[in-house]
Amino acid sequence: MSLSNRYDFVLLFEVKDGNPNGDPDAGNLPRLDAETGHGLVTDVSLKRKVRNFVGLVKGDAPRFDIFVREKSVLNRQIERAYEKSGKVQAAMEAWKNWQKDKRNNPKPDRHYEDIARDWMCDNFFDVRAFGAVMSTGDEDAESKLKKTAGQVRGPIQLTFARSVDPIVSQEHSITRMAVTNEKDLEKERTMGRKHTVPYGLYVAHGFVSSFLAKQTGFSQDDLELLWQALGQMFEHDRSAARGEMATRGLYVFKHDSELGNAPAHVLFERIRVQKNTEIPRSFADYAVKMDDTAMPTGVTVSKLF
Repeated sequence: MSLSNRYDFVLLFEVKDGNPNGDPDAGNLPRLDAETGHGLVTDVSLKRKVRNFVGLVKGDAPRFDIFVREKSVLNRQIERAYEKSGKVQAAMEAWKNWQKDKRNNPKPDRHYEDIARDWMCDNFFDVRAFGAVMSTGDEDAESKLKKTAGQVRGPIQLTFARSVDPIVSQEHSITRMAVTNEKDLEKERTMGRKHTVPYGLYVAHGFVSSFLAKQTGFSQDDLELLWQALGQMFEHDRSAARGEMATRGLYVFKHDSELGNAPAHVLFERIRVQKNTEIPRSFADYAVKMDDTAMPTGVTVSKLF
């Protein structure tokens, strides 16, 4: 079932004694706003967790493959459209024939790249959800045509997450009793560093466009899977650096129309987070209030998690 409504949503999640999103350009320190000290988590990091969750629960199910996998070769992923789709193969052959003799062969109605893009959207969840740049395909040796699938603008967009309060990045010295090389055997131990945030409550905003959803084939079932992923993705992303991360709220504003019935920023302001203590160290130190009174006409709000 295709989407016929616009959605805006607010995601609240917490981190305790962990590093929610290290910055490789800063020695893997937790990302932060240098001016205000507020913590940041990139949209790319959040999308990675959604991808991992979908891959976990759907496995090899049709339509739910993941395009941007860890250590995957994207050109090989694009190549699959040309290997597995008869429509793409036929379209490329027709385009090749037209290129050889434009006078005697009719120009195809659609470019083979467009048909390959449709196949990618239909088979990869993250392509039809978040979009992708797929114009980097390899050249076909026989036809000299690029095996590409163009670009897709996804209907799901996420902002950077920002902590409600400034964070403190703590640095810890850690030791390892084993050594990597034999030449270090005489060393009693090796040293390392670890960076954590004692506690941080983060807020991210998201948007769902029904117009773009129709272009990529993103369905109502896909949307329900997205809500599930946002609510449970941290439960299956445990590591030494992210041991205690959890979704603490997912507030979804549904519009009766595709264009929307109220500006997103006006709706986001209805989710208010206030701290109850000077130095928060748990979610209980905050009060989250959802103002659902006098909602704009045509807008409803639900707390899914």
